[in-house]
Amino acid sequence: MKDIFDKISASMGPLGRYADESKGYYMFPKLEGPIGNRMVFNGRERLIWSLNNYLGLANHPEVMAADADAAARFGMAYPMGARMMSGNSVYHEQLERDLADFIGTEDTILLNFGYQGVLSAIDALVDRHDIIVYDAESHACIIDGVRLHMGKRFVYTHNNIDNLEVQLQRATKLAEQTGGGIMVITEGVFGMSGSQGKLKEIVALKQKFNFRLFVDDAHGFGTMGATGAGTGEEQCCMDGIDVYFSTFAKSMAGIGAFIGADKNVVKYLRYNMRSQIFAKSLPMPMTIGAIKRLELLRTRPELKNNLWNIVNSLQNGLRDAGFNIGVTTTPVTPVLLNGTIPEATQLTRELREDFDIFCSIVVYPVVPKGVIMLRLIPTAVHTQADVDHTIKAFTVIKDKLASGAYPRDEFAAMNA
Repeated sequence: MKDIFDKISASMGPLGRYADESKGYYMFPKLEGPIGNRMVFNGRERLIWSLNNYLGLANHPEVMAADADAAARFGMAYPMGARMMSGNSVYHEQLERDLADFIGTEDTILLNFGYQGVLSAIDALVDRHDIIVYDAESHACIIDGVRLHMGKRFVYTHNNIDNLEVQLQRATKLAEQTGGGIMVITEGVFGMSGSQGKLKEIVALKQKFNFRLFVDDAHGFGTMGATGAGTGEEQCCMDGIDVYFSTFAKSMAGIGAFIGADKNVVKYLRYNMRSQIFAKSLPMPMTIGAIKRLELLRTRPELKNNLWNIVNSLQNGLRDAGFNIGVTTTPVTPVLLNGTIPEATQLTRELREDFDIFCSIVVYPVVPKGVIMLRLIPTAVHTQADVDHTIKAFTVIKDKLASGAYPRDEFAAMNA
């Protein structure tokens, strides 16, 4: 019999194999200094395009004051225990009411973390008789939640409504045999491509099929819709979303998450979500801080306006310069290039060292082989000068990539 750790010695996995060469630079980099469009990396100030601080709330003076005041009053430990037992407070309940009012659902439930919350919500909402139908490009938290499902699941081609209908036909036949129901899971904004989930078209399928719709709107909440209430508001179909999820880690620049739904659904989740029943309550500074963040999100439309001014300038400028940014209709801005992983590492190093630009690099298996994605996250605190500098720098590296100037040996590229 093998030792379970033998496989670790044999392989550290697709990313771990590069650990020694990449740690601290390409993987697990350390960004230092105040959160903003410019931070210190590797001893020097860089222009940062890798933070999900969409509305610039991370360092907003009112937010920092609310966080500091709550920490001074309550510390980081209060309240102690899970909410069901000893960890509830008037502030947790206030935040839930405020969130429900904002997104237009009957109720919401607070979650400690987004990733954990999605897994646990899927686990609570479906049983082995039920069928899940989900988008092929769903976030890892959805994929992992689906993997835990003991029943049948069908995947549909990304944003392909015709293929979704085929999978719903299959799911309906199976549900009639098992006596279960169907849950469709998708995203409001897909975090890599920036495409919107076709929520309105999915909701319309309810006229032909009996299913419930779960939407992960982590990147849509605060950025999409007239008021920032999310992609359901943007597409005028919020009433058709049965389970609306978002995290505080993006537009709210905090920790935590929430689910909005009808009162009975939230009540059921409150008493059946294992990640909340058996985990310590969200600490008071994060709860009170989220109340302040939501207040600013609702009352300061200029924050979202500033974000979209930068988004439009960046994306239009990239398109005008001949870059492929895919089909994004959201702030997420992917820049797609053709090249190998070694070339990707070298052009990333050049962006950082020669142009002082820090952005995320995405390669296979997240994107197809031969594709390099430079993923930019515009925020309300970026400037037009940041946009202009980035487009000029990207033009240089695109031309060098096309000319074959970057090495193709992976370790030579990392250590160049």
